[in-house]
Amino acid sequence: QVQLRESGGGLVKPGDSLTLSCEAAGQTFRAWTLGWFRQAPGKEREFVASISWAGRDQYYAASVTGRFTISRDNIKSTMSLHMSSLRPEDTAVYFCAAASRYQTVKSLREEYDYWGQGTQVTVSS
Repeated sequence: QVQLRESGGGLVKPGDSLTLSCEAAGQTFRAWTLGWFRQAPGKEREFVASISWAGRDQYYAASVTGRFTISRDNIKSTMSLHMSSLRPEDTAVYFCAAASRYQTVKSLREEYDYWGQGTQVTVSS
């Protein structure tokens, strides 16, 4: 069992950058697939990015490809999402997640079994 905690959210202007962090408490991430999802008001939680167990493979939703970068540090048991060129449509609660059953990149909600509480990102002028 692991506990995940996100941080780094806030209010930014369009075009700004922001980095989110996710830390594991109690246990390390081990050799698990990790990912980020987001949920905007009134919408379903959607996939943002995933990273394989060693960080060598990353996969992004089309809407964030080229703007967001996911990374992980298995020694520190942390994961980050660097977001650049932010747009108003990026506004959402961002959740970090872990998929204990997998080691390769995954993009479906049901493939992940551990979730953080979420951190709010608001992009507005």
